[in-house]
Amino acid sequence: MPDISLLTLVLLVVAAFSAGWIDAVVGGGGLIQLPAMLLGLPGASPAQILSTNKISSLFGTATSAVTFGVKVRPDRRTVLPLAIMAGLGSAAGALVATRIPMSWFKPIVLVLLVAVAIYTAMKPSLGARTALRFDGRAHYVAAGAVGALIGFYDGAVGPGTGSFLIFALVGLMGYNFLRASAKAKIANVATNLAAIAVFTIGGAPLWALGVTMGLANMLGGLLGARTAVARGSRFVRIIFLVVVSALILRLGYDVLWA
Repeated sequence: MPDISLLTLVLLVVAAFSAGWIDAVVGGGGLIQLPAMLLGLPGASPAQILSTNKISSLFGTATSAVTFGVKVRPDRRTVLPLAIMAGLGSAAGALVATRIPMSWFKPIVLVLLVAVAIYTAMKPSLGARTALRFDGRAHYVAAGAVGALIGFYDGAVGPGTGSFLIFALVGLMGYNFLRASAKAKIANVATNLAAIAVFTIGGAPLWALGVTMGLANMLGGLLGARTAVARGSRFVRIIFLVVVSALILRLGYDVLWA
């Protein structure tokens, strides 16, 4: 455990719990957890922050993925190519995470998030029901492409990954928000595991802190997944728009004023 005060540790644990709940419903928990870690661990390197964040997030995503798997039962023909390619993409992203300036990514991600928010807000019926747009081989290719592209982003940067996964599964592939969220959690497990493996080779993770925060993240993820399943696609859509809007404000501040 790094040398931090008890108050800082408590705040990081609370942030991890909140991030786990948000991640389970729509993704975007990094909006809370990453800034909290940057504030609480000012002496840590970017690789240590990113890798420790992945360890914490893995607990929550694995818990919510199991909950969704039991309650929603996502189909394997989407989950397998999505998760495999997301893991490979995340490993590649983690390899370049410390070599590419964050400033290169933020303006692009900001524009994408604004487009996602506007498109989702203007189409109230989007994600209300499942109407798949691809069949056969095209379905596997689409799922793999979504996994690889967003997995790379997750390994290299991270915040908003779950939201991008859900939007791609809803907007591109035609799933409803609840089923998309279930599949996104399984893909997130793969991206976190792959990124952690790459970061561990470099000796970056703060394991004790990551596991401590991970337990809180796990509780948040369990509660969030159960809430999403109980409340359905409409609830997930609303939370999705709230989280994406918050991400836009955060990144907008970083790009325009920070």
